Amino acid sequence: MNILKILKKYIIDSQIYVSLMGTLFAVFFMTEQNTFRFPTVLLIFITYFSGYLYTKYQYTKHFFKILVLNAVAGIACAFLIIHNHNEVRLLKWFIIVILGLLYNSFFLDVYIRKIPLLKVFYVGLVWALVNCWLTLPEFSIPIFLISFLFITALVLPFDIRDMKSDTVKTFPILIGIQNTKYIAYTLVFMSSIIAVFYLEYQYALAFFMSSIITYILIYFSENKRDDSYFSFGVETCSALPFLFLLIMKYF
Repeated sequence: MNILKILKKYIIDSQIYVSLMGTLFAVFFMTEQNTFRFPTVLLIFITYFSGYLYTKYQYTKHFFKILVLNAVAGIACAFLIIHNHNEVRLLKWFIIVILGLLYNSFFLDVYIRKIPLLKVFYVGLVWALVNCWLTLPEFSIPIFLISFLFITALVLPFDIRDMKSDTVKTFPILIGIQNTKYIAYTLVFMSSIIAVFYLEYQYALAFFMSSIITYILIYFSENKRDDSYFSFGVETCSALPFLFLLIMKYF
């Protein structure tokens, strides 16, 4: 039990876990498109990590330290891009960072997270842009749709978790938990269908197997469940395609 508490405090609550899951989701598509490069992987992880830290700590006494850390992270990311890529990749990264700031920033009168129902789609959009645009020479519509639909579906269980504390209207509040799950099922199904027709066989199979696990976790999502069910269980779904791919390749 103590080990679980330590993992939650230092891995999950620190935003390392969600950043790693997002990075592995991107790595899955990078390997399928044969664009895998370690500097890009490091760039994606630093971007996710600094972004989630900014969102979590902007209303706390630690915010100045987080700003300093983000500034250092931004310089590191710019260096990685300039040294390993080109100015086009730098522009793409900068646009994605700006979109992240628009999601939840205290200096804005109205930010995306305050707009009813938009949050789930916006998170899916940003993650999808990382996978289909930042890491590729040209924008890939199939990878965008696969990522956007899948990540949007994964955000919905978190709205179920937070429905009693959310101050803005979300799908569970408006249409109920069960109908929200139906939307999530549909999004995962659509994402899987596109993956089957577009991705190479092994990658499509890995994604399909991940979708089955995702269906199960969505099915058992309830707001009375412990936070670890969502922040560890549901969050892991984004890394499952890559993990299943590793299993099929090496085991």
